[in-house]
Amino acid sequence: QVQLVESGGELVQAGGSLRLSCAASGRTFSSYALGWFRRPPRKEREFVAAISWSGGTTFYADSVKGRFTISRDNAKNTVYLQMNSLKTEDTAVYYCAAMVDYGLGYRLRSEYTYWGQGTQVTVSS
Repeated sequence: QVQLVESGGELVQAGGSLRLSCAASGRTFSSYALGWFRRPPRKEREFVAAISWSGGTTFYADSVKGRFTISRDNAKNTVYLQMNSLKTEDTAVYYCAAMVDYGLGYRLRSEYTYWGQGTQVTVSS
């Protein structure tokens, strides 16, 4: 069982930066792949970024590639999402998610077993 709690969401101006954190409980944190998803207003939840259990492999949606960076600290049971050059279209509720790392399915919402409650990111123009 893994419990996830996101933090760091807030109101920021376009062009600014934010770092989201997701703290996880559970002794097997290091065996899970972790992902960030987001749900923009009036849209479906979408993939943002993911990281393998070791941190050695990362994946990004095309819309955030080059601007966002996912990382993890297994000693602290925490995953991060550094968001730079924010755009108004990045406005969304951001969710952290965890899945057992089998080496595939990182971009698929359906593969993730555990989810956080979400944190709101609002980017103003």
